[in-house]
Amino acid sequence: MEIEIKSQSDDEIVFIVRDAEVPFINAIRRCAMVNVPKIAIEDVNIVRNDSAMFNEVLAHRLGLTPLVSNLDAIEGLPLPEDEGWEYDEEKDTWADNIKKGVLFELKEVGPKAEGESKVIYSKHLISSDETIKPVYDTIPLVKLKKDEVIDIEAVAKVGYGKDHAKWIPTTVCAYKQYPKITFNEDKEVDYDCALACPRGVLKSDRRSKHIKILDIENCTMCKSCVRASSNGYINVGYHENDFIFRIETDGSMPPKEVLLKACDKLGEKADKFIRFSEEGGSK
Repeated sequence: MEIEIKSQSDDEIVFIVRDAEVPFINAIRRCAMVNVPKIAIEDVNIVRNDSAMFNEVLAHRLGLTPLVSNLDAIEGLPLPEDEGWEYDEEKDTWADNIKKGVLFELKEVGPKAEGESKVIYSKHLISSDETIKPVYDTIPLVKLKKDEVIDIEAVAKVGYGKDHAKWIPTTVCAYKQYPKITFNEDKEVDYDCALACPRGVLKSDRRSKHIKILDIENCTMCKSCVRASSNGYINVGYHENDFIFRIETDGSMPPKEVLLKACDKLGEKADKFIRFSEEGGSK
């Protein structure tokens, strides 16, 4: 198997995987989405909410606010599989629950003037851990009118995307098989197929009487060019064991870190299955 990184930024990575199979690639995709630990607000204690927004909607917005969740940030925090992770209203106090995660406070007052309003953004969330904070400062949470008060305590915990979407670190995690475009040289060049491409992958070169492929990796294999060709000049397919993989995160974690962690999780699952098989299914 060969891996080639095509592009990489703070929140996106695109790479090519060659000589692999669909089940393996899809397993990495699923692990990246649902098995990579991430921090998100889980428990919310609304002391006072004078705004027009319902408590449940506000708590949901807080939960979906991306928080910095790199490996350094989550180190030492309990995982969902650890005992006592969940908040028990009957047995635990709110103070005990805070010890299991990171405390966030939101205390704001609306404007004094009549008719004015104040938008409360993610930057107004005060964290007990300076390394764990909202990724973006400009996410609107709630709007306050004259003299309205918002007073909230929230606890952010480490979780997995398999339990809730707020713990999914990726906004895009997808792959496609590597496109393959061929031409039937025994037929007359059909320039219409190049004009039909919606992504500019093909270009007609009437001087050399050829159709050039500008960026085959940008091809979505929609086959608009095939349908536009009246004589079947062009064929669009894919390389069965080659893939273009793209991971985009919400900023909470670097995409490379998500990929490496997903591979680690997949390896752990494989090792567990091997041990189970070697022990004859006794556990």
